[in-house]
Amino acid sequence: MRTRNLGAALAIALLGVGCGKAGERGQSAASQSAPAAQTAAAQPAGAGASQGQAVFQRVCATCHQLNAQGLPGAFPPLAGSPFANGPAERMIRIVLNGLMGPVEVKGQRFNNVMPPWKTLSDAEISAVLTYVRSSFGNTASAVTPEQVAQVRSATASRASMWTVAELEQQH
Repeated sequence: MRTRNLGAALAIALLGVGCGKAGERGQSAASQSAPAAQTAAAQPAGAGASQGQAVFQRVCATCHQLNAQGLPGAFPPLAGSPFANGPAERMIRIVLNGLMGPVEVKGQRFNNVMPPWKTLSDAEISAVLTYVRSSFGNTASAVTPEQVAQVRSATASRASMWTVAELEQQH
């Protein structure tokens, strides 16, 4: 049964619809079948960790996986990623507006689409980014709801997804 669920999750992710669709429905097939040890190992200490972890499991794990290692050739890892460990504002922009086109993470090239998640509240984005930035071996600073609100306001008129080149121009 576990193999069938994992196979279905991979098929959805490789079709490019897993990130946007499974996260909207709730827990993905991949997160339902993942070992509890992976989840426990990924938990950071802190008050907002459980909310951030819950948002991660509901929205992000379909593509980036519960262990944040991504899917080779399809979706980049968040564990040890320069994006996760880089400027908070860049991660906020990616979550709010999405990311398209080629990206290189840990020497691997990916060319897929991450959908925008503007429907998440500032508190949810803050919690999930803090969770990712302090889990999976990442050691970046926390993200506050105020930071999210500032970036949301500054990018409110943006209608398209970011590219890596555009994000690099922001800093």
